[in-house]
Amino acid sequence: MAMTVFVTALLSVFMGFTVSDSNGFKPFDCSDVYKSGQTVSGIYSIYPAGDVPVWVYCEMVSDGKDEDKRGWTVIQRRMDGTINFYQPWNQYKRGFGNVEGEHWLGLENMYQLTRKNKYMLRVDLEDFTGRKGFALYSSFSVGPEADGYKLHVSGFKDGGAGDSLSNHNGQKFTTFDKDQDPYEKNCAKEFLGAFWYTAGCHYTNPNGMYLWGDDNTHHAIGDVWYSWKNNFSTALKSISMKIKRVS
Repeated sequence: MAMTVFVTALLSVFMGFTVSDSNGFKPFDCSDVYKSGQTVSGIYSIYPAGDVPVWVYCEMVSDGKDEDKRGWTVIQRRMDGTINFYQPWNQYKRGFGNVEGEHWLGLENMYQLTRKNKYMLRVDLEDFTGRKGFALYSSFSVGPEADGYKLHVSGFKDGGAGDSLSNHNGQKFTTFDKDQDPYEKNCAKEFLGAFWYTAGCHYTNPNGMYLWGDDNTHHAIGDVWYSWKNNFSTALKSISMKIKRVS
């Protein structure tokens, strides 16, 4: 993880993706990066918790031309199965993966980003046939570690994917080595992932196994979004979760 972040940071500097703080400007998130004049999607440094930079992927344009919908901070992305997401608590806390590709931004970073400002969440999906859809939530935040990094999400708007996340609202985060879900067993172990699992474990498992399409050999272990296909066997080619500060 450390080497990946270091190499990514060096590449970002040479590619011109670093937002200079020579004038004291330290962008809090990708919204600030966009407003500073950086309008190309890519890797940038942000400062959600003081002077320590966090390297993130900024998606500068989503659907439409509305300026208020630009400057998304990507917090999770699956796209090719190159990163193992069956990781322990400390990895999910601090983040892991390749910021240019598959990665998890980190629960602590998510908490720092959302603890003072209001954010919306967009989840983009694509299957192996090329079909795409998304789900939009007008409110998203993650609580502090002392409260289990509890998920707060509401205000669903359908973009063709349906709502598989609202049921997870109010849940603490669970990994295979830290069980905080209300299920009688450890949902992360049962479904080979890590998430804000419920009493029935999940309606979506975005950090589950990358299965390269339909696979019902082992129930619901893939990176699925149940409401899109109304089943737990269709794993996704790509899923991306990104947040945007609400003005």
